Amino acid sequence: MASEVVQQETKLENGWLVWRVEGRIDISTADSVYQSGEVIVGREEKTVLDMSGVVYISSAGLRVLLRLLKKAKREGKVFTVAGPSGAVKTVLKDSDMDTLLDMRESLDDL
Repeated sequence: MASEVVQQETKLENGWLVWRVEGRIDISTADSVYQSGEVIVGREEKTVLDMSGVVYISSAGLRVLLRLLKKAKREGKVFTVAGPSGAVKTVLKDSDMDTLLDMRESLDDL
């Protein structure tokens, strides 16, 4: 069974572009998520990845986050993540991604 991921964009009044990803970020979805994120991060000054709908993240997903963070930094832009919960939050913390990424509890914390 192939993994599926749903992606949506919305703009907040405070200038953040919210990129919401739902489902799994794993080896079968990582390329699609990265390609979308690369475009989004490239065109906006401040992007937040809303991870509240992400139910699983693999090492391929962690690599996507690192690549997007590096792209944003190279271009002088801001990339943050918000709302990871459960096992996803545990993976981000156990892998020390929370020390590399600006990680917010929710979109309300922006």
